[in-house]
Amino acid sequence: MDVFEDLESNVRSYCRTWDTVFARADGSRVYGEDGRGYVDFFSGAGALNYGHNNPLLLRPLLRYLESGAIVHSLDMKTQAKRRFLEAFRDLVLIPRELDYKVMFTGPTGTNAVEAALKLARKVTGRHHVLGFTNAFHGMTLGSLSVTGNSMKRRGAGIPLNNTSSIPYDGYLPPGTDDLIWLRQILADSGSGVDKPAAVIVETVQGEGGLRAARAAWLHDLSEVCRAHGVLLIVDDVQAGCGRTGTFFSFEPAGITPDIVCLSKSISGYGLPLALTLFRPELDLWQPGEHNGTFRGHNPAFVTATAALETYWADTGLQERVAARTAELREGLEEIAGWSDGAQVRGRGLLAGIFYPDTRTAARIARQSFAAGLLVETSGPESEVIKVMPPLTISAEDLATGLDLLAGAATTATREASLAPSR
Repeated sequence: MDVFEDLESNVRSYCRTWDTVFARADGSRVYGEDGRGYVDFFSGAGALNYGHNNPLLLRPLLRYLESGAIVHSLDMKTQAKRRFLEAFRDLVLIPRELDYKVMFTGPTGTNAVEAALKLARKVTGRHHVLGFTNAFHGMTLGSLSVTGNSMKRRGAGIPLNNTSSIPYDGYLPPGTDDLIWLRQILADSGSGVDKPAAVIVETVQGEGGLRAARAAWLHDLSEVCRAHGVLLIVDDVQAGCGRTGTFFSFEPAGITPDIVCLSKSISGYGLPLALTLFRPELDLWQPGEHNGTFRGHNPAFVTATAALETYWADTGLQERVAARTAELREGLEEIAGWSDGAQVRGRGLLAGIFYPDTRTAARIARQSFAAGLLVETSGPESEVIKVMPPLTISAEDLATGLDLLAGAATTATREASLAPSR
């Protein structure tokens, strides 16, 4: 028995799927201690949008660490934080005409969501929050309460109250208005449903099956919320930071959420960092009313600043992502065409293939790993193969990964045809 098996909790999951000891990584490739290489279509679950050990981010980080500068600072003022705030304001907020306060929460996405939920309730004085079917917002209690996955919800161990789940875009049969219930109950004083404090939504459901909301649906949702004084929270933890093609995933819908949650690739280098953004008039916090020990992670400020200055000072990255998106879509459509009922889902470089047979995607993921490709599944029954390469991946590495995925899909679908029916 090795030390992982001996000491680690049963809760571990990724290491069961990818049973190797990883040793190093470079760009869109990772390597095991046995020297075997893998094309990375996982990107640290979206925390590595700019690839592994990106030298343009690594060099300023090493200089900073070697300089004796501040590493840990809670919410104190530091030079690294000032540079990040200036870059975020000048390169992200001002060009998009967004007026948001920036709140540094704890280090992960669920911390950003918890702060958003708490703030929405504080500002409105209302308790109820609406989430969506198949949503995923994190593993702490507040985030779990607006998450749809039943297995993850059961892990809470207590009732998850003061929330309800409503249909996401496309959840109901074709031709049905998914927002009809929300419109109706908010407009009817006799509905018996208390007005919620907020609605929280992902524009692409990364963990929930890669369902991508239409821009028109997101616009309608925003209008309904605005008409009834309900705050709109966009969880951009996985779909943001360029993953769907624009810095914020909601930009194509032409909406301005009241609150936005960011984490994962906001640090640029895979270091822990999370932000909650909100309209200035919502900033009703008392000093220290919400805090956390690791909300002043200065190495993450350094790499985040370098990522913004390198990739968001012009449109070059967005243009490259658009080109890779078209190539990825073409490859996925070809693979999906080999299986009856398979459908390509997602948006940008957060995409994949839904399979009607819920065993197929897991088979493809296993075969992909055996062939040298890291790719995971998504959806309540792991029925979607999920492709999430670095935004900086080359056309050559993307093509190599798609070839490996195609080979894995061919093998897996052959296995499925030979397997006994359930």
